[in-house]
Order: sequence, then structure tokens, then C-alpha cells
Amino acid sequence: MSTTPTASSTTDIVTRLMDLWSTPLPDDDAAALAAFAGLYTDPVTINGTSVSLADLLTRARGVQGAYGGLDREILEQVEAPGKVVVAFRMLGTHTGPLATPLGTVPATGGPVDLRVIDVLTLTDGRISGIVMVADELGNLHRLGALALVTGDDR
Repeated sequence: MSTTPTASSTTDIVTRLMDLWSTPLPDDDAAALAAFAGLYTDPVTINGTSVSLADLLTRARGVQGAYGGLDREILEQVEAPGKVVVAFRMLGTHTGPLATPLGTVPATGGPVDLRVIDVLTLTDGRISGIVMVADELGNLHRLGALALVTGDDR
């Protein structure tokens, strides 16, 4: 039976989501996976791709290994039956290697200001689907991993 979360429970889901990704995860994989299982279905669909909780944990460890002192700022939160849309900023410092589609960016010590919009689909109180858009390009430019190519550089 699928139930529609209440406004207070969706706020709790968003808080738990932000906490899970921005506070240090337990070293023990079983405990960390249990935290993910309490919030996400297994698998969860992200931008059309089925992702296991183990893969999600690997992603979270990568984020936490690349960025130190993570904090978040909720910019907007909109709720509809079975959906929550949350726009937020993730702030921190680039303290470790960051894997990107362009290659790995070594730690720069620079500031991280990543803007993200998540459209969350909820099934029985857990996140079963995510459409995610992140301003990774702006973050990579801020970290010095990208430069503007001018006519002379081509």
C-alpha cells in the first residue's frame, strides 16, 4: 500500500537526505547501508538509471572524500502528492580527489558552492526516484579544473 507523505514527513525526508550526504558516514558499510535503506528504495532510479544502495553509498563516500566541512542551505522546497522538489546549495572545501566525467580533479583547498535541484519521487515514505540537476560546471570552474577557451587557444 502506497501512502502520500504529509508535509511534516516530507520535511523530515529532506532533512535526513541532507544529513546523510553532508555528515560523515559510519565507517562500517553495513551501518551506512542501513542508513541509506531507511531513506531510499533499493534500487533507486536516478535520472533514468537504476542505482543500487551499494552504488549510492560509493557515490556518497566519494562526495564526502572530495569535500570537507560540508554544509547545506535549502533554497526552496515544494511538495506535491508523492513528490518533493528541493533546491539547495552544498558548501564546503575541496579537500580530496574529485572524480568527474572529465577526469579526477586533485584537491585544491578551494571553496565548493554546488547548486542542486532534486525532484524526489516517494514510495511508502522512501525515495524511489530522483531527477537531479547540479551546477557541476560552475563548481569545476571555481576549482580551476576548467578554463574558458578563447579564439587564440583553439
